[in-house]
Amino acid sequence: MKGVVAAGHPLTAEAGAQILRAGGNAVDAALAAMVASFVTEPQLTGLGAGGYMLVAEPGEAPALLDFFVAAPGNGADPAARAPLVPAEVFFEAAAQVFHVGAASCGVYGTPAGICEAHRRFATFPLPDLVAPGVALARAGVELNAQQAYIFALLEPITGSSPEARAKYWSHPPGDRVLREGDVFADPELADTLERLGAEGAAPFYTGDVARAACERVAAGGGMLTEADLAGYEVIARDPIQVGYRGFDVFTNPPPSAGGILIASVLAQLDREPAPPSRGRLVAAMEEAHQARTPEFMEGLDRPGFLEEFMASQLGSTTHISVLDADGRACALTCTNGEGSGIIVPGTGLHLNNMMGEEDLSPLGFFTHPVGRRLPSMMAPTVVSRDGAVHVAVGSAGSNRIRSAILQVIIGVIDRGLDLVDAVEAPRVHWEDGVVFLEPGADEDALLADGRKLAPFKDLNVFFGGAQAVRRDPATGELAGAGDPRRGGAVVTAG
Repeated sequence: MKGVVAAGHPLTAEAGAQILRAGGNAVDAALAAMVASFVTEPQLTGLGAGGYMLVAEPGEAPALLDFFVAAPGNGADPAARAPLVPAEVFFEAAAQVFHVGAASCGVYGTPAGICEAHRRFATFPLPDLVAPGVALARAGVELNAQQAYIFALLEPITGSSPEARAKYWSHPPGDRVLREGDVFADPELADTLERLGAEGAAPFYTGDVARAACERVAAGGGMLTEADLAGYEVIARDPIQVGYRGFDVFTNPPPSAGGILIASVLAQLDREPAPPSRGRLVAAMEEAHQARTPEFMEGLDRPGFLEEFMASQLGSTTHISVLDADGRACALTCTNGEGSGIIVPGTGLHLNNMMGEEDLSPLGFFTHPVGRRLPSMMAPTVVSRDGAVHVAVGSAGSNRIRSAILQVIIGVIDRGLDLVDAVEAPRVHWEDGVVFLEPGADEDALLADGRKLAPFKDLNVFFGGAQAVRRDPATGELAGAGDPRRGGAVVTAG
């Protein structure tokens, strides 16, 4: 077998597997899958998004590329900023308010991230890696049940602007949001992806695409400027490393918040008998959440903060995971938030709404200094032992990302589940004094702990979309698991 790809849509995974079959490595495959996801999972990722890539290669220290969204406003007048536009999204047993519009747009990193990852790790020409996504954008993709659910869920956002309705609703525009069986095509995005393959990231940061993006945002009262884009850089970071049950877990470091909270929970649980009870896991989640104090958030960017924090502990997104035959792993998480409703004219580029995400601004909106990376919960993660990758995993799902990743790792390592069972097992999530839970998640035990519960009737996208791959340490056999909550899929490359 040449490798395995787990992703949020069958065609996303197939795009990556196609590259593996042709002789590409895990990063080649992840990049091809990432570009394909801009069409197959169009509302939660794209060229106007940001993300992180974690690469683990045999004999090398894992490396992380940070191409997440940064706070805009270099040279802009904050007094001219328009208000954020609230949009309430209803899940089965929960509601969440997102904020969209031009003021919600941050400095996108995806084009730069693609090109930097290609330069550092890839072996195939970039035009070859964007080609599957270009073909899908031209031909169109039929919405499956899971993507139709996402389209319906985010109808308040895609209905917030004429250009978003033109892109995501049926034609003529404004009729209705696309449904299962409808075809989503984006010829303008296809042209723009071809430019990315041929010209690299320059048009998006110093060229005509950058200029068009800033003009569209400025017209709506947003803060994104040409100086913001021209100054944007991908940052290479050393991942967090924490031991857990004899394994090494590598995940996203500060200034991202998600990885450090995952590491702190694992560090706590590693001192206790395995497996942790559901109640103990919820308590650890609560403790980690409460660590997000103003001092924590302000300290994320400070040198030495990670070491200090871990010492004290010891005392709308998509994810792609790839393993190749040479033992190389790539875990890639990318998000557009839920999208801002702002589309750059003539490009198909939907800008992110990161400045309107409450989860990323716990100290209040527009409190991040200009140019600072926002403190994402995204945490592409690799679990290894003796230098060999055991599991690569990540998730979508806003604040639920860290809960999903933790429960997959605990399922595999502590409970001895195979990867599919670990991903599909019922999940819990603690937030604001409430335990949200899926059926089968020890409701009686949690009630006995005196906790307030919000039960769901079925598995739900609210609890994330964890995509994972695994190498059997005894046989070397590769396997993957796609999260049914997000229409996840696994494709092997023989």
